[in-house]
Amino acid sequence: MTGALYTGGCQCGAVRFRVRGVLTDSSICHCRMCQKAFGAYYAPLVSTRGAELSWTRGEPKRFRSSNFVLRGFCADCGTPLTYEAPDGVAIAAGAFDDPSLLPPVVQFGTEAKVPFVDALHTLPGHATEEDAQEAPFVLEIVSYQHPDHETETWPPEAQR
Repeated sequence: MTGALYTGGCQCGAVRFRVRGVLTDSSICHCRMCQKAFGAYYAPLVSTRGAELSWTRGEPKRFRSSNFVLRGFCADCGTPLTYEAPDGVAIAAGAFDDPSLLPPVVQFGTEAKVPFVDALHTLPGHATEEDAQEAPFVLEIVSYQHPDHETETWPPEAQR
């Protein structure tokens, strides 16, 4: 299969994936089931239909959220990873190493959209460091999150 190559994985690095092909069906789902599965106001998902998805490290644990759908997540860190339905597998957009390459083109489940979601862009925004006076620990955070690229082994020796 030819086409672009996308990589990604969970927060801890126990599960990694690769998608080769054209990804055009990026969406946001507002349905209550997706809200709960992501612990968020909506779920950003990217369909892998027509592309080749492979798990390169580990594999998601799955929860049957309905009679048709399995939800994949990392059993170690809990990162939501997949929405698996009869019409194909979608990957959580934020799990891609560069989610900015996959902007959403459609919204689903809008009957359950939380009303203030459309106004989120109007809220004041602050960089993490701007909160240092109220929460000084933010200046000393050392991330144990898997980096946004492939690694041969994970975690590094220092974190084992």
